[in-house]
Amino acid sequence: MEDFDKIKTRVVGIDLNIVYTTYAIVDIRGELVAQDRFLTMDYPDVNDFVGTLAERIVMMAEENGGYDTIRSAGISAPSGNYMTGCVENAANLPWKGVIPLAAMLRDRLGIAVALANDGHLTAVSEITFGSARGMQNFITISISHGGLGSCVYVDGRAHLGVHGFAGEVGHTCVEEGGRLCDCGRRGCLETYCSAKGIVQTAEELMAESSEPTLLSEQSELNFVTIAECCDKGDPLAIEAYRRVGFRLGIGLATYASLFNPEAIILTGAMTQAKHWLLGPLRESFNEHVFPNIRGRVRLLVSLLKDGERDVLGASVLAWTVKEYSLFK
Repeated sequence: MEDFDKIKTRVVGIDLNIVYTTYAIVDIRGELVAQDRFLTMDYPDVNDFVGTLAERIVMMAEENGGYDTIRSAGISAPSGNYMTGCVENAANLPWKGVIPLAAMLRDRLGIAVALANDGHLTAVSEITFGSARGMQNFITISISHGGLGSCVYVDGRAHLGVHGFAGEVGHTCVEEGGRLCDCGRRGCLETYCSAKGIVQTAEELMAESSEPTLLSEQSELNFVTIAECCDKGDPLAIEAYRRVGFRLGIGLATYASLFNPEAIILTGAMTQAKHWLLGPLRESFNEHVFPNIRGRVRLLVSLLKDGERDVLGASVLAWTVKEYSLFK
């Protein structure tokens, strides 16, 4: 009997962010077979980073069924361009300029590699596995350590724009001459509505006020400790989250007024602050959104785990790239 070709049933999903690079083997059903991570900033030289990542992927694959079961890999990265496979001028990563990351990893692994923006792949993950399942028009917003990421789906497809950079709502100017952004401009939305942004807001409030605050007693100010101070009734902490929620509500109201989505899905670590952030955000959104769609756009919080969402999105991307192997 003639043998039939066998399909490979696993891919690698990679989530690259400013803190960790997470990589996982994902099977054909979207189940995580194995997962690990390492510190991104430990590798200021991108060649060392790619070499380490490739070695770790091969080792993980060999320990979990063999490297020959892996079809392809997908990478989720800040400032990643799906059209070029490059990370282009990422504000928050240690490597500057245009980095052909997909090609570099492909040459190390010997298999097909695709790359896309982390905001794009968050949306891919949500429509495949999460809260956007069944939707045709929606927006995802990621509020995290790296900044404020976004993607908009129109008629069932991600809208990437002519050059692949649509959806950069975090780099829209909301304050002329405002805070300096890592992109080099001033007043970007993400300088106010991100993990770094709320810390700066809290520090500004402390500098402006003479009243005692639990914020000054924290060994480290971050979005978690600020939320904990909110839970204890600290007025300045509550005001810090109110200001972030208010500004973000205005930004999302503008976004919704332009695209009229079914829903806006909030993702990222800062959603853990729950009502301290989401309450002011919803109130501001309803105040500023175009009246004809007020009450008709759902504001949702992602049901997917932060540590898995972009890895899963990257794995979906991996299945879309044409199969290629140096080993055939």
